[in-house]
Amino acid sequence: MTSNSPSTEISPNELKLLLDQQTDLFLLDCREKNEFEYCHLANANHLPMNEIPAKIESMLDLQAKRIVVICHHGVRSLRVTQFLRTRGFELAQSLSGGIEAWSQEIDRTMPRY
Repeated sequence: MTSNSPSTEISPNELKLLLDQQTDLFLLDCREKNEFEYCHLANANHLPMNEIPAKIESMLDLQAKRIVVICHHGVRSLRVTQFLRTRGFELAQSLSGGIEAWSQEIDRTMPRY
């Protein structure tokens, strides 16, 4: 990991700032299909956690891109972020607190479960 790599986690407020600034990033939602269908961030790309290892080769073009991984509470996304970083995705970050924290701190209209 280079010294320019961001921290492993990003807060909901930091992510909102990046989205408001239209920063070029890739939102990767690693929750299950039913969770994603219930609620998700706009422009999020859905890929369940258990499918990521098999799809890693097709994701190599994202290695130089900032990736924010999202799950329900931030546990799965942190595991995915750590996995991605070991595969050369040095800009991958986990949304701390997950979609739950986002719904409490940023978008109170988002359904919670």
